[in-house]
Amino acid sequence: MSDTPEAKARPMARVLGVASAALGVPMVTSPETVARLAGVDDVEVAPHVIQAVGVRELMHATALLAGPPKTLWTRVAGDAFDLLVLARAVSRGRGEGRARVSVATAAVAGIAAIDTVAAIRSRHTGQHGRGRPGPLHLTASVTVRCTPQEAYDYWRDFERLPRFMGHLRSVTLDGQGRSTWTANAPVRKQVAWQAEMTGDDPGRRISWKSLPGADIANAGTVHFAETPDGSGTEVRVSLHYDVPAGALGRAVARLWGEEPTQQVHDDLRRFKAIIETGDVVRSDALPDGPDSGHQMSQRPAQPVSYRKKDER
Repeated sequence: MSDTPEAKARPMARVLGVASAALGVPMVTSPETVARLAGVDDVEVAPHVIQAVGVRELMHATALLAGPPKTLWTRVAGDAFDLLVLARAVSRGRGEGRARVSVATAAVAGIAAIDTVAAIRSRHTGQHGRGRPGPLHLTASVTVRCTPQEAYDYWRDFERLPRFMGHLRSVTLDGQGRSTWTANAPVRKQVAWQAEMTGDDPGRRISWKSLPGADIANAGTVHFAETPDGSGTEVRVSLHYDVPAGALGRAVARLWGEEPTQQVHDDLRRFKAIIETGDVVRSDALPDGPDSGHQMSQRPAQPVSYRKKDER
């Protein structure tokens, strides 16, 4: 599954988008009423300013409901402008009008505080904590019929990973816990990076992260745990990716069938096949070997046509 900080921030962005719409509609349609409630009905230009603010709120609503959570910063900027205008109105107001403006100012200040907190949280949609690349975080798991130690031993030999990781072309050990990885990328390109191990708990866990200068910043952990009935091992992968070109890069990757979430699930299925059968099950469309490049072109097995039989 995919579990991104952006996905977690989106519900709040949508709530605030609805709030912007709720504020903007009456400001645009009934600016005089809003001016009276806010205590600025004695200011000649107030309805025009309120109507302009209403249009801005509707623009915020559109951006927050349809765009990324980071558009929350536009609301923060709008709140700052509103507070400046209201502060000026408070300084010039008198009596009951001034009291209503003060209440409106306090309300906008509260909204501004909520918007600011939400906007600050949205900044982390591109980062997953210290040292963890983003913006994509995904997890996937598979159950295999072997012991945790056997699953760990196979995965720990990094040079064997391309046998079941379809996007990997090679992994070369450089010594001292470091390795060089080469992988396929969208539009038939290749990327490379160096990685180092950040955790190694035999039979239980392997962790790594890419080093600075990587074409694709990434970090991950693989957990190996015995199933409750003791009949196998649950292999759980947690990955953090910095997908090149952001959302555009993810869209292009999907078009080429190389989207990271899809890759990981496919990789785990192939890992299960290798652990349980000793090889990746191949169809008649894949006679050339078990390397990842041929695995990715695999198609379901097809019966030999009568015409082909006759040709033989």
